[in-house]
Amino acid sequence: MPDIKLNSPLQFLKGVGPRKAEILARCGMHTVQDLLAYYPRLYLDRTNVVPIGKVKIDEYATIIGEVKAHGILYGKRRRYEVILQDDTGAISLLWFQGIRYWERLFKKGQKFAATGVVGYFMGTQMVHPDLERLDEDSDRMVHAGRIIPVYPQTAELNKVGLSSKGMRKLTSYVFDNLKEKLPDYVPEVEYTGYGLPSYHEAVAGIHYPDSREQIETCRRRLSFDELLKLQFFVYRNKGKKAAIVKTHRYLKPGEKLTWIKKMLPFELTPAQKKAVREIFTDLQKEHPMSRLLHGDVGCGKTVVAVLAALYAAENNLQCSFMAPTEILAEQHYRNWKKPLEDVGVRVGLVTSSLKTARKKKTAEWCADGQLDILFGTHALIYDYITFKRLGLVIIDEQHRFGVEQRGKLYAKGDNPDLLVMTATPIPRTLTLTLYGDLDVTTIDTLPPGRKPVQTVWRTSDALPQVYNFIADEIKKGGQVYIIYPLIEKSELLELGNVEEAYRELARTVFKDYRVALVHGRIKAKERDDILKRFREGATDILLSTTVIEVGIDNPNATVMIVENAERFGLAQLHQLRGRVGRGDKPAKVIAIAHKPISEIGRKRLEFFASENDGFKIAEADLMLRGPGEIFGVRQSGLPELKTADLWRDRDLLEGVRLLLENIYTNYNTLDNKYLKLYNYLKTRAAGLDLNLGGG
Repeated sequence: MPDIKLNSPLQFLKGVGPRKAEILARCGMHTVQDLLAYYPRLYLDRTNVVPIGKVKIDEYATIIGEVKAHGILYGKRRRYEVILQDDTGAISLLWFQGIRYWERLFKKGQKFAATGVVGYFMGTQMVHPDLERLDEDSDRMVHAGRIIPVYPQTAELNKVGLSSKGMRKLTSYVFDNLKEKLPDYVPEVEYTGYGLPSYHEAVAGIHYPDSREQIETCRRRLSFDELLKLQFFVYRNKGKKAAIVKTHRYLKPGEKLTWIKKMLPFELTPAQKKAVREIFTDLQKEHPMSRLLHGDVGCGKTVVAVLAALYAAENNLQCSFMAPTEILAEQHYRNWKKPLEDVGVRVGLVTSSLKTARKKKTAEWCADGQLDILFGTHALIYDYITFKRLGLVIIDEQHRFGVEQRGKLYAKGDNPDLLVMTATPIPRTLTLTLYGDLDVTTIDTLPPGRKPVQTVWRTSDALPQVYNFIADEIKKGGQVYIIYPLIEKSELLELGNVEEAYRELARTVFKDYRVALVHGRIKAKERDDILKRFREGATDILLSTTVIEVGIDNPNATVMIVENAERFGLAQLHQLRGRVGRGDKPAKVIAIAHKPISEIGRKRLEFFASENDGFKIAEADLMLRGPGEIFGVRQSGLPELKTADLWRDRDLLEGVRLLLENIYTNYNTLDNKYLKLYNYLKTRAAGLDLNLGGG
């Protein structure tokens, strides 16, 4: 039997071959070392297996039972049902998609472990649970107290025999025959101080742990390494930026800024004034500005950004102002075109849906320097858009853009200044982690007069009363948003969709009211008209997806209903809430949850109903959900976090930061152990160009 080494191709392992190797490669696994980095997604053991007769509604559980019956159920929606039974009772397992797959998978008498949230509808049930087929060996392992790793699965892996069982067979074979240990670049003193094992022990333990406690200890060691790599990228990028000297300069603020501040229909808040001072001071420095502007929903970030754009225009520089949606880009352009042109600043707009002739003309003006500020969507990054003297790049809701998109826009200038914005307040933990290479400006107060939005959550059986409340609110002169997670019916997700809801509600419950529909697939001009009629009061109820989540402003909207609220993150729910209560009338949000509701989903909704502070919302979202979807870790260009939990691992994050500060400060006197770590991190960073860093 040949020796197995970390760089051994998977194709030549026993039982793999070319076909399986090809499928593994599509999942990012080419070598033995790649395979060992494919960590289990959950574990089965005696401590978390609940007898079916003792499961609790709305709680997450793992059950083990035998298939007693299975087949297709017909009704309002077709679904596949499996009756799983043990000595204490039976439960229904339900799937609403992949019916042909489930038909082939199940046979009477088979044993399965199922993990998911327990619901109730004419009996206990689990919808779309995670499954693990148990053979005699794995069943015996569970009931003997052994912990079984369950690996992430794809249809392709299953098809070639690399189900979770197949992956276990492969990883155990590797560990039994591996002739070398995984290298550990972190000096021993740095991880043992946290009670953590070596890297090799951590990887072995995450695959085949002896206890739950060992799983957590191994996860934390792997987290330490992930956070170390992530922070190195941030430090490296900060150093690169500090070495750049920009060619453009800013004079002191002039008459145009003075005039537009006088023309504003409101006084800037102290927090906004402070933000403007910080940004202007940064712009006057010799190094390009790299600054993050964040704050709560409705705190007034846009006016601060526009003043920065005007400051660039005063200094004969152009500004590109990129927003994530056409609706928001058009709103910025519409709101600021006249005030800016009144002080002699030329503005333009470019989005994908504009007519070709208009886009061409706008591009010509921009290239000739006849436009000072160009608002737009991702269309700004297209090759046909060029700038004569791009000095400032502003990116609104920056986490919605990938690092490549941001880099392309940034590259259209000669080391321009950069201002990135988000209406999602960012906890200090993440500010230091993901945006450590950016200076941070926080707007921590709301404009005077903004009242807290009353928020409650209800289950879907309360919808008749909610619809009555909507009717009463419209009679009082209010307007209503009803938000749905999907545009149209999905075979994959059992969630509300806005098109079906519009067809049903407009002809029944709300037939006496003016109802409109808007979502991202509606053409821009039609969408603009719909939103304009809503703003002007010609529509009573607007049914929408989350396309209205950011920046849409209608002071007369007083009520928002969010359907399937249990499926939204806290930060997104808070963003949606920011669309109401923008006038002088009291506003209310009703979050509608559909059963089954997970324990985390319930906690999220309860926190949402009790808290209006966006910074506290952001901290709770990080704690409950992790950073990936909320703050765009995947979009940032930073290393992916597989095991790190930025909330639970705050102590490790601080330790990693201190370690890197020590390495950078004492680089010239590092001993071999720390120099080895630095060179390893540098090699890992090579080839990844982070022009815009974590921002």
